[in-house]
Parts: sequence; C-alpha cells; structure tokens
Amino acid sequence: MVNAEQGLMPLPSPAVDPRDPLSPGTHTLVVRHGETAVDQRYHVAGTGPVCVAHSGGPGIAWEYLRMPELERSMTVVYIEPVGTGASGRLADPSDYTLATYTRFLHAVIEHLGLAEVALLGHSHGGFIAQRYALDHPGRLASLVLYDTSPVTGEEFWAAAVARMEGFVRRHVDERPEVATYVTRLTTRPDRSDDDGATEVLRTIAPAYFHDYWGREKEFAAGRAALRMYAAPAWGAEPPFDVRGELSRLTVPTLILVGADDFICGPHWARMTHRLLPAARLVTLEEAGHLVHIERPEEFTAAVRDFLTG
Repeated sequence: MVNAEQGLMPLPSPAVDPRDPLSPGTHTLVVRHGETAVDQRYHVAGTGPVCVAHSGGPGIAWEYLRMPELERSMTVVYIEPVGTGASGRLADPSDYTLATYTRFLHAVIEHLGLAEVALLGHSHGGFIAQRYALDHPGRLASLVLYDTSPVTGEEFWAAAVARMEGFVRRHVDERPEVATYVTRLTTRPDRSDDDGATEVLRTIAPAYFHDYWGREKEFAAGRAALRMYAAPAWGAEPPFDVRGELSRLTVPTLILVGADDFICGPHWARMTHRLLPAARLVTLEEAGHLVHIERPEEFTAAVRDFLTG
C-alpha cells in the first residue's frame, strides 16, 4: 500500500552511481540461479545507517512498504522481489520458494559490501528475514520482524480465515461488497493472471487496516496503486515453520505488530516472543497489517529507536 505522502515522494533518479551500491535510486544486480541469470532490482532511499527491507506477498509489488519517515534517519534498501515489477522472472513458477527468496536477498546483502546490516521483513518478507537470520547470522546487526509469524500451515490459515469472517460480519451491512472477501482470500489466482491477482488484492485491502473506511481519503490512492503478480503465489514447498530453530538466534530482534492485524496478528507475535524472550515486542494499537501506513510516527519511532539504540 502506498499512502498519500509516499505517492508524492518518488525515488531518486535511476541513474545511480554504478560504483556505489548504496547510491540513491534503483539498482539492478544479476544473480545466477541454476542455469540462468536473473535480474534482481533494489531501491535505495534515505540517509543514515543501512536497513534492508523485504516486502511481503509473495507477489506483491514492493512499493507499498515505502517508509518515508524512516528514510529521514536511515538508508533503506528496498528489495524488489524476483517475479515482481522489473525484477526478473523464474522459468518455473514452483521455484518461488523461501529458499529462492533468501538466496536473492543474500546476493543483495553481499553486493552492498557492508560487514553487517539491519534487516526488516514484513509479513511473508518476515518469513524470509527469519530464514536469512538463521542461515546467515553473522551478516546481521539487528532484525525487525514486522507483522509476521514463525509458522504457517493449517492453524495459521484457519485463524486468518476466521478473523476475515469476523471482519465480514462487522461490516457487511454497511459494506455489502465485503461478502466476497473470504472467497477472494482463499482462492488461488491463475498463475498467469497478474491483473486478476491485483484486482483481488485491491478488493480485500480494507481488511488489512484497523479502520480503512474511516480514513478512506488518505488510503484510497494507495489502494488503487497496489499491484500483485500471480506467478510467485505458486511456489511449491511445505508450510513455513522455524519454531524449532528460533532459539538459535542471538541477533538483537524487534517484533512489531498491529493489534488488529487479521493475518499475522498479536497471537503470532507473542508466539515469536516466547521463542525469542530476549527480543523486544511492540504492539501498536488501532493498526492492522500496515502499521507503517496507519501509524507512521509510532512505527518509525519504534523501529528507529530499536535500530539506532
């Protein structure tokens, strides 16, 4: 989701300094993947200590995660995941897996040439961030797990559907269109239908907010700008589950969650915190799955204070 402020803040010119992987703008890195070379794009904005940010999905265009408030005190490196936007496409749609995303993330972090970076992962990007932290702990100075979970599978999705059903019951009398939300959430798109996947995402977007319609003037343009690419939703792998591994993590970690997030809400944040008792848990009230848009000042303060503290 791109809010009004974000929509008015384009990235710097893509004519970046090729000698400086952290020069402001859009960069393209070629990554060998199997027998092919795949373009991996990333975008640099802001000034200060470096934070690499991985957006969610899979398949959602990265721009919704733009954090202009955070860019005022940090250099944010936004990953444009493979299979989306101008990044390359994989020959096999089943290859959009956690291992693949983690490999491409590692290529970008290595390319930056820094001894350590902070890593922020949102939603599905948080799954990738956890996997990366477990596989490459020496490359991270700190970790932010933002509206994510240490596990998916049947229980996770059943809880998400139940919360979506509750959202529908609360709003269907005033907003009859929400009656389709559960079906749209649970129906996998045609792997070649990017426009169809985008239409579904834009339709159900209000459920990702604490109060979308109460602030619709602020969020409507961002909702209309959302983009989703269908093929990445077809990765073939078992449910995500790192509950048995997280105790190995020693990197300083912030767990941040919106109190009204229907899909990766406080239940999963508390579970992560139990597995990482030394981590800092921050729950922001009156916010859903997109805290950085609904509560940008509180979100930025929590992340900035943690990463620079």
